[in-house]
Amino acid sequence: MKLRKVTAASATVLTLALAATACGSGDGGDSGNGGGKKITVGIKYDQPGIGLKEPDGSFSGFDVDVATYVAKQLGYDAKNIEFKETPSADRENALKRGDVDFIVASYSINDERKKQVDFAGPYLLAHQDLLVRADEKGIKEGTDLNGKKLCSVTGSTSAQNMKNEIAPKANLQQVGTYSECVDGLASGAVDALTTDDSILAGYAAQDQYKGKFKLVGLKLSNENYGIGVKKGDTEMVDKINKALEKMVSDKSWDKAVQDNFGSSYKNEPAPKIGNVVK
Repeated sequence: MKLRKVTAASATVLTLALAATACGSGDGGDSGNGGGKKITVGIKYDQPGIGLKEPDGSFSGFDVDVATYVAKQLGYDAKNIEFKETPSADRENALKRGDVDFIVASYSINDERKKQVDFAGPYLLAHQDLLVRADEKGIKEGTDLNGKKLCSVTGSTSAQNMKNEIAPKANLQQVGTYSECVDGLASGAVDALTTDDSILAGYAAQDQYKGKFKLVGLKLSNENYGIGVKKGDTEMVDKINKALEKMVSDKSWDKAVQDNFGSSYKNEPAPKIGNVVK
């Protein structure tokens, strides 16, 4: 009887241990492709060519391809990646709360953000530009926006650049998503949308907007896209940097650029990991 009790107790402990393992979520560590653990990655849902949630629930865009490649190098199959929407204004908090393991969401590296999160990369060098209607003739420089209605997204570096340096007298409207800005531009409610040229090119290339918009072609800033990681997680930063280096060396980076931007976007060469262009 004593032996039977011990065996039953051992079985109970084993069952509880297996249950705890099955319920565990990805924490950014190596899990192995067959482990079944999930990893949660923050992306944008409304940026064509960058991060877009399609009507069928799938995801597309350069950031999605980068995130999928990196996750695979960390030991996660595509089926075990959970993509979570992370708007610009909530990216730092999403990492602090532990909602995501890392963020690949047109996330420009800057000194202010580095106080709150750590970055791997950069993996893309973009530039701030303006998107205007195709028949717009009065906006050729950033300063031409003074007195005009300008739209950008709350929490974006583009909005702050305009407000603080380039066009302080512009009527800046900050909204939740770039899609709202594009709708406003199409309807005439705003005169221009400002953000990174990579994002603007994705919107201009959409079927419903072809021929309606144009990029002004300015390089108002350098935007070094990095992968955001919880502050202090240097091990994760190192792993992601190694994955990005491999993505560049095996030409997967070039393929992702071509697949998502095509010939409409004159991209910069792949940046050197750790080299932030000022």
